[in-house]
Amino acid sequence: MPGETRVPIEHEGDIVIARQKGREPAAARGLSRTEQTLIATAISEVARNIVVYARRGEVVLAAVEDRGRRGVMVVARDEGPGISDPDLAMRDGYSTGKSMGMGLPGAKRLMDEFDLSSTVGKGTTVTMKKWVR
Repeated sequence: MPGETRVPIEHEGDIVIARQKGREPAAARGLSRTEQTLIATAISEVARNIVVYARRGEVVLAAVEDRGRRGVMVVARDEGPGISDPDLAMRDGYSTGKSMGMGLPGAKRLMDEFDLSSTVGKGTTVTMKKWVR
């Protein structure tokens, strides 16, 4: 995708970088500071999952347009263990780790569009979009 930014995710510090980089296309698209913060928070949630469960992956950020709407797309992908029960993983409070289980359902609530694709043994891809209102 032209104009996309890729942020490798392997350590906690990479989450901070991905958050910062996520604000840039959001600001350029005219999303409010509040919406930029929502995007950054959603990025934190999905990037933290990469660090905790997959050890490494990437977050890809891009400006998008669809039927005259402008927005930002965030794709978080890894080649980790995958999620055996995506429906269960999307329930509030569910966690296989020691977290509060806000990650995926929390990120979904913060964004306008959210898609989770995961294959056990192959990895997980989360695609999220936030549109300018």
